[in-house]
Amino acid sequence: MEKSIKYSNGEVTVVWKPNLCIHSANCVHGLPEVFKPKEKPWIKAENASTEKIIKTIGNCPSGALSYFMNDMENTESPSEKNSENTKVEVLENGPLMVYGSLSLTHDDGREEKKSKVTAFCRCGDSTNRPFCDGSHKQHLWK
Repeated sequence: MEKSIKYSNGEVTVVWKPNLCIHSANCVHGLPEVFKPKEKPWIKAENASTEKIIKTIGNCPSGALSYFMNDMENTESPSEKNSENTKVEVLENGPLMVYGSLSLTHDDGREEKKSKVTAFCRCGDSTNRPFCDGSHKQHLWK
């Protein structure tokens, strides 16, 4: 089962899945009053409006951050980048991003369903291949 940690401001609950995080720091740069990686707990949802939190979560490229409204029976909301169509984006000096639903067959034959956002490793150094774990940051791609 995938680990997730939840943080709430009373109105919205932020869900963080550390195994998906590629440490792009979009959250930290987008809303530094909420996302404070050097502090424990590192997400302080009470420090910003629900609207700002939702907008920042929509910029998470890995899908590690999601949210649900506390009055909506804990149903996680998708990232703003998601749509009914699958979209593939090549990030400069970064992973191959797939937005939308997909079915993945691993080299051992195991099948896995992915939704929202999936970051695939392009550098080959990820310890979580085929998924990106942020190892590309050690490379100087040109």
